[in-house]
Amino acid sequence: MRTEHALHVGDARDLALDDESVELVVTSPPYPMIEMWDEVFAELDPGIGSALEAGDGDAAFDRAHAVLDGVWAELERVLVDGGIACVNVGDATRTLADRFEVYPNHVRITRAFRELGFDLLPDILWRKPANSAAKFMGSGMVPPNAYPTLEHEHVLVFRKGGPRSFEPRSERRYQSAYFWEERNRWFSDLWTDVRGTAQPLESDDLRERSGAFPFALPYRLINMFSAYGDRVLDPFWGTGTTTLAAMVAGRSSVGYELDDRFVEAFSDRLKGVEEFSRSVLEERLCAHREFVERVGPEELSYDAENYDVRVRTRQERRLQLYTIEAVDETESGYVVDYSPFEPNDAAEPPG
Repeated sequence: MRTEHALHVGDARDLALDDESVELVVTSPPYPMIEMWDEVFAELDPGIGSALEAGDGDAAFDRAHAVLDGVWAELERVLVDGGIACVNVGDATRTLADRFEVYPNHVRITRAFRELGFDLLPDILWRKPANSAAKFMGSGMVPPNAYPTLEHEHVLVFRKGGPRSFEPRSERRYQSAYFWEERNRWFSDLWTDVRGTAQPLESDDLRERSGAFPFALPYRLINMFSAYGDRVLDPFWGTGTTTLAAMVAGRSSVGYELDDRFVEAFSDRLKGVEEFSRSVLEERLCAHREFVERVGPEELSYDAENYDVRVRTRQERRLQLYTIEAVDETESGYVVDYSPFEPNDAAEPPG
């Protein structure tokens, strides 16, 4: 198996992609009204900077989302019918003109996608703890002017049109299956086992301009909402976590990023990616073996065809994992070659 990963330095409001050429979008845009993104938004629309200087939060919020609206329109164009867009976003808290309030980014983005004709699917909340041990802000230990810390983010899930169709008993679709217990954990609307991540960047300046999400987040979403042979788009590429997750998950990808320094730094993230790919798959298979031991193999109805494990459902029987064998850099990005994953002794259950 082989996947291709294209990287573009450019504005995602003008994607150089064909109509209906992407099956899945996994992205996290800059969050309007979060101070670290003020400069980025002001570069795209100077009126945003002027509104912030004037203390007009509503105007800055509206103008920043108008910038993002141009990207969402492009996603509607390039997604296939039945394609999924997963948008990770947090709301913002800000004090302007001596007034503190929450700016509901997830509400505004939801409205934009629905106006484009997308169907809104149930979203996912994941907890991104603040560094402070205090669970309130404001007036401290006396009422009534304290307020909770904002420790969660939303993964908004949208679908273009109805469910995707595949050829009957599609081999690539059934090979892309996940384990039953993974399904139960991943498709929960509350993820408590995914936490924030440090920025994998040496440059302080780049770190300040990055809001990278943890690898587990795009890796799960890619496995949940795409199949082998699909292409994943991240229009706000940043440190390239979506591309890395697509590589490990055996999907092709394309990324757009305004700052070419992020693209230049990505090769450092690929050092040892073959070993990292194997460790991710070893962990998944080991976790399944532990599940089998816990519930008892006699409680599971089927034998997996490609691994010496029992599984609960018929749909899991043809599950096939692929590990990265080689990554080659090209003029436009990277090409990745795979081989079927064969576990080593580390994947055996304890005891």
